[in-house]
Amino acid sequence: MEINRRRFCQLLGSAILLPRLALAEAATANATAMFAAAAKGRDGHYHLYLIGQQGELMLDHILPARAHHTEVHPQLPLLACIARRPGTFIDIVDYQQQRLVKRIIADRGRHFFGHGIFSDDGRWLITTENEINSGQGRVVIRAMAQDYAIIADYPSYGIGPHELVQQPGSAVLTVANGGILTHPDHGREKLNLDSMQPSLVRLDLRSGNRLEQQQLPAAQHQLSIRHIDTNHQGTTVIALQYQGAPGHNLPLVGVHRPGEALQLLRAPDPVNLAMKDYCGSARCDHSGRFAAVSAPRGGLITFWDLQKNQFISSIRSRDGCGLAATDSPAEFIISAGTGRCVRYNLEHGTTERLPLGFTAAWDNHLTALL
Repeated sequence: MEINRRRFCQLLGSAILLPRLALAEAATANATAMFAAAAKGRDGHYHLYLIGQQGELMLDHILPARAHHTEVHPQLPLLACIARRPGTFIDIVDYQQQRLVKRIIADRGRHFFGHGIFSDDGRWLITTENEINSGQGRVVIRAMAQDYAIIADYPSYGIGPHELVQQPGSAVLTVANGGILTHPDHGREKLNLDSMQPSLVRLDLRSGNRLEQQQLPAAQHQLSIRHIDTNHQGTTVIALQYQGAPGHNLPLVGVHRPGEALQLLRAPDPVNLAMKDYCGSARCDHSGRFAAVSAPRGGLITFWDLQKNQFISSIRSRDGCGLAATDSPAEFIISAGTGRCVRYNLEHGTTERLPLGFTAAWDNHLTALL
């Protein structure tokens, strides 16, 4: 689909403003404990849940299929829940009015990769997508003020773009190109493991121009760059998934700062081996100094110092994958496929189980409403 980039730049610089609505009183009373995530319920259906400060169920929206990531709008009471790869839907849900606002369906010949974000100003929904015929990754921008019409469609400059973030205070997107070629005819089968080339790309939100691209050394080309988060200082933490033969014990976490080479970080050998070559989510804390990286196959959550570029510690969490920062420094919410959700404070080493009034198998990611 061809998009008029000049027109998009005009829109980006125009005075179109979305109305601001007050968040629900519960959201402002104690934002620390509110979070949203997709899950499989006890009824066998897939749901989008919003959990309140006392563990109460504030939203139960039934999804058409399994979802992956949920994103919260920066000003409006909206959640965007994105289908798991190779799904084709995004549900936009108003959690105050408890209603589906819009179900976005991917264009013909496309599918989503499970992740999307609202732009910092709240005007755009930005998703990673697969152009099925070519196998090339795309970054697609939809305008909320135009009923989520596509107004820009950029290359991701790689294959298999997964998570993306907007660099704080700028019109720069950072995109994790996992490097893994897939096709809906083959489900989730990985078709190019011998030749995969993952990369981390920074591109201009206004033009789609590539500003920077970082790739791993050839000997580590099977480390898929999948999940990322960026702190307020512009440092990006990267969760990696190794696609090669087991036993190589490669680093599974990376960091990147604009204009610098991507740096891989290794946990101590017993921890690194226990991570089982697979990291599932990455999140920076509220201060920006610390990051949590989950390893659900190994039942571990690892913690990292982004100032010192080094491993701090790890805790056990069976099938723990979802991570969200609270509004307290060095503190995270952790969700698991077992249904357990906890708040963990890295500074104090304390774990508090959240008192949920129901059971669900949480999916890979969760989002805190701060």
